[in-house]
Amino acid sequence: MKKALLFIAIVSLASHCKAQEQLAFPFQGGKEVMNQFFKDSLTVSPEIIQKKVIGTAVFKFTADAKGAITKIIVYYADDAVLASPIIDVLKKSNYKWIIPNHERTHDFIIPFSFSFTPPATSNLKLQKALYRNYIARNPIMATNQVPLNEATLLPAVVVNYDILQ
Repeated sequence: MKKALLFIAIVSLASHCKAQEQLAFPFQGGKEVMNQFFKDSLTVSPEIIQKKVIGTAVFKFTADAKGAITKIIVYYADDAVLASPIIDVLKKSNYKWIIPNHERTHDFIIPFSFSFTPPATSNLKLQKALYRNYIARNPIMATNQVPLNEATLLPAVVVNYDILQ
């Protein structure tokens, strides 16, 4: 009986350790390093600043066993101008991804949230610019079924930029 209990305890401890290994963050250095990398590397385009674009973009990308990005897909973007800087920064993140369970490739889903620092005082000109942008925006949406297979949802990257007044 004691041997059986000892065996069960060892097996459960081993499976717990294996579960902890699977939950390692998939960016070299961890979550904080990933957030800092995107904060430092993502360049908000002058078009985004001029249009005062705010919104969300969701991307899926595939990384290979070496951490190189092999495929980038835009699932959703509130405005098409958000896609280009995100694609550029994802390409810069080549070889920084850690693939779980020694797979050949792995899919990751990463949301980006764009906003700007509002001015100290609200003005009608800014409100009109935001409204014009909302009316004229060009969203990107997946129209077909989105196969997720076994993808890892990463925490959202928050991008906050200053506007020119």
